[in-house]
Amino acid sequence: MTHRASWDEYFMRIAEVVASRATCDRKHVGAVIVRDKSILATGYNGSIRGLPHCDEEGHLIEEGHCVRTIHAEANAIIQAARNGVRIDGATVYVTASPCWGCFKMIANAGISRVVFGEFYRDERIFRFATDLGLELAPLERRATPA
Repeated sequence: MTHRASWDEYFMRIAEVVASRATCDRKHVGAVIVRDKSILATGYNGSIRGLPHCDEEGHLIEEGHCVRTIHAEANAIIQAARNGVRIDGATVYVTASPCWGCFKMIANAGISRVVFGEFYRDERIFRFATDLGLELAPLERRATPA
């Protein structure tokens, strides 16, 4: 009997495909913003629109991090804004947990739930998410059916 993907697994798999468009080979991250089981916006980490990407020009490293790219979560929020899509109360699926800067954008954008794949970098998000009533949900992955 095959396993039918849960909604969280389904949207995380889509975030993984979105991550395949990332242009910084240090970390490929994808994000999908969803409300009522409908995709509202997507984003992946890549350079500022119209500027060269890491895979073309190399990395721009500051304090051990590449700062040439805009993070996946920020790009998804920007895409929603550019297209006039309301994301208040939505869930964001992101392949790695948000950094502190992206967490703050997610919270101020009114996103109420963050489902993430691997934990990445910043423990502060857990404390502040609790204070804000913002749900952080690590996704326990089951094996993908053949």
